[in-house]
Amino acid sequence: MTAHHLINRRVAIKEMGKAGLAIVVFGAAACSDSPEATTTTRTPDSTSIPPSPTTTMTTSTTLATTTTVGPPEATSFHRVDLSFVSAYILYRSGEAALVDTGVEGSADAIEASLGQVGLGWDSVGHVILTHKHPDHVGSLDTIIERAPAAEVYAGAADIPAIVSTVPPTAVGDGALVFDLEIIGTPGHTAGHISVLDSLAGILVAGDALIGSGGGVTGPDSGFSEDMTMAVASVRKLATFDYEVALFGHGDPVLDSASAAVADLATGLG
Repeated sequence: MTAHHLINRRVAIKEMGKAGLAIVVFGAAACSDSPEATTTTRTPDSTSIPPSPTTTMTTSTTLATTTTVGPPEATSFHRVDLSFVSAYILYRSGEAALVDTGVEGSADAIEASLGQVGLGWDSVGHVILTHKHPDHVGSLDTIIERAPAAEVYAGAADIPAIVSTVPPTAVGDGALVFDLEIIGTPGHTAGHISVLDSLAGILVAGDALIGSGGGVTGPDSGFSEDMTMAVASVRKLATFDYEVALFGHGDPVLDSASAAVADLATGLG
């Protein structure tokens, strides 16, 4: 699925009526390979947007019974602020995908947040790592222990730097994980990926973008490997359509997010 296929699930869901897929978020501030970045945790401070209920309608005649099932669940998200970095859980129909794992020691906060939306580790079937930095993969092994059925995914170029008991599966442009589109967004790291739910209009940008003052800025040049590629990735993300953007660092943009990213891309020259 590309930006050119955006007569998408979101259009369909609006025509069919709202329902409920969801996203849990774990939130924060800057990204580096330094050991200090792996040790900051605090009691989670959570916000969430709950899913809407599905509907089922049955109509009967003397000749036949027709059952019309409501639309598939749409998307919501739940954010847990770890004070340094954000991770996200996307969930639908009792199944979940975790995007990033926070710093080392974040698993308990993630578990608490799962509980807040009525889920447990047995619901987590997918772990998507936006990139290799320790504030995004720090709790990976603990989460694998608690959710042993989960498949782990990351961009191919970052996988050699992700030390884990379960090597991630490489994913890139156009791959679908849990019906979420993977977008290759290198620059912050060579293997950086972002995640798009086009049905709900939600982008999980990792560190390809940063939330700032209710808006959005480009990746931090102090922690990015290739700023030329990073700027190209901002321009790439500006070609997609989404209402909400979620970041590894900084507060989400909850309205007209792709327009804000397009404005940023234009300003980058």
